[in-house]
Amino acid sequence: MKTSDCDILIVPGHDNSGEDHWQSRWERQLSTAQRIVQENWDAPDKDAWVARIVRDVAQAQKPVVLVGHSLGVVAIAYAAPLLPNGKVRGAFLVSLPDVERADTIPAIDRAFAPIPREPLPFPSVLVASRTDPHCDYAKAEDISYAWGSAIVDAGDAGHLNTQSGHGPWPEGLMRFAGFLKQLS
Repeated sequence: MKTSDCDILIVPGHDNSGEDHWQSRWERQLSTAQRIVQENWDAPDKDAWVARIVRDVAQAQKPVVLVGHSLGVVAIAYAAPLLPNGKVRGAFLVSLPDVERADTIPAIDRAFAPIPREPLPFPSVLVASRTDPHCDYAKAEDISYAWGSAIVDAGDAGHLNTQSGHGPWPEGLMRFAGFLKQLS
């Protein structure tokens, strides 16, 4: 699948993705990419976030590929069974936060717990770091197996965001291009 063959819906996490975040860069770089805009980035509401994903997917004109980061990944997992059958062709998921962990996750994000464990109804990849402060690699790997997602070991990469040095993240864009090719 080429980027021109699909609507790429960017699903950021808590606090949105800043100007230099790889999601924002991809949104500017990929002609068919657009952000799913939540009403409240600072105080995420699970039901509102899921409803917005469902609405934006339903309104897409082309087959959809979702690109989630952090809390956006969990929101996608909650939205998955509510999405129009066959509309989403795949999901590229990055840096799952362990919303079930009280020690590193803000209470407002823990409202997204438990993490859904039902298989996703579309092909997916979960990119996880060995040094993500918000999720142990073993937990991300366990969830990826439950979802039926391919797991990608990003190594020592933190939370794969601007703070961890992943503004441009060219390796991620190459990995995403390979994922799209598999969806053909």
